[in-house]
Amino acid sequence: MPADTQAPGRSAPPPGYRSVFRVREFRTVFAAHLLSVLGVVVAEISLSVLVYRTTGSPLMSALTFALGFLPYVLGGTLLAGIADRHPARRVLVACDLVCALCAAAMVAPGTPVAVLLVLRCAMAFVAPLFQGTRNASLSGILGTGDAFVLGRSLLRMVAQSAQLIGFGLGGLLLTVLAPRAAIALTAAGFLGSAALLRLGTRSRPARSGTRTSPLAGLRAVLGRRRLRALMLLFWLPPVFLVVPEALLAPYADGIGVGTAALGLMMCAMPVGTIAGELWAGSALTARTRSRIVIPLASAGLLPLLLFAVRPGLPVVLAALLLAGLAHAYTLGLDQWYVDAVPDELRGRAMTLLSTGLMTLQGVGMALAGLAAEFRPVHEVVTGAGVLGTGVVLLLLAELRSAVRQEERLRDETALAVK
Repeated sequence: MPADTQAPGRSAPPPGYRSVFRVREFRTVFAAHLLSVLGVVVAEISLSVLVYRTTGSPLMSALTFALGFLPYVLGGTLLAGIADRHPARRVLVACDLVCALCAAAMVAPGTPVAVLLVLRCAMAFVAPLFQGTRNASLSGILGTGDAFVLGRSLLRMVAQSAQLIGFGLGGLLLTVLAPRAAIALTAAGFLGSAALLRLGTRSRPARSGTRTSPLAGLRAVLGRRRLRALMLLFWLPPVFLVVPEALLAPYADGIGVGTAALGLMMCAMPVGTIAGELWAGSALTARTRSRIVIPLASAGLLPLLLFAVRPGLPVVLAALLLAGLAHAYTLGLDQWYVDAVPDELRGRAMTLLSTGLMTLQGVGMALAGLAAEFRPVHEVVTGAGVLGTGVVLLLLAELRSAVRQEERLRDETALAVK
């Protein structure tokens, strides 16, 4: 696919995750990421319990989770330019301090529910800026080659693992702590993350001093055909991949399995995703990871077609696990993406990438629920597999065409110069 990915230097044996941890600054970023991710998960479950106990309303309790997604698109769009205009360390520390202050304000006794929800929105509003800035800053710490891809993979796996471990940890904490006390631990986690980033990472200059409007920033990133196709390859497959996860509860009820089986089904895809990334990052060379992008992306949603026969628990677990394993192509896609992004746009491009991922996954879940109001769950999941596969194939064709166009323009420019 992209010619950049075929450079001879990338065919060397993979350095593996251990080599990334040898970089002191990355160890600091990793530890800070772990603190902040666990803090967010604990805050979500503690705040939902606190709101429910205060209001007695399941709707208000559920709204605390929804507010973790809704401000993403607004924050990511309006704040993306900050990631390139200001030094990364300053932006990261400032975002952590904002989240720590919001969490600390939630702890105050008697805080009205409306204020609690506004504070949750504020935390979600700065989240895409933090994530985009941190991901872009990895290029300064690890370079833009294989180490960058492995570093991104490790941070992604921490976030995925937090969904499996964090809610259990949060539930355990709430057996011994009041919700406000658990939220206080969240504030401490963000302060710890800010301290680690401030003291454990180097101050690097901003990538670009140019101030542009949010709309101009969007055009600067999405106006590049190759970059737009790559971003859509990150954004759109998860829209279809979340469909079975969003509908597992009604599906489990429909096939007559209990909550224990539902828990297994909920874990299957995240476990497969983590296992796939570990395999790709530790066992494959960068060249091989690039080569598997097209086949794995093309086939990644096909396991969902097994839902067509309304299978029982073993087949459902296998389908979800396979769909998760196929996500190993993301490492190769990461390299294609960082190769395509100009340095002066890297923070903005990474912020928009995070924004689209979170926002569109929420859209995918909502659309899945809407479709299941009119069609049986197994048909909705099967349809997501068929439609999603078609979308991926179209995006891969568009990417191939965009790369060929770039190569043709490069050749014409070289001939003109001669």
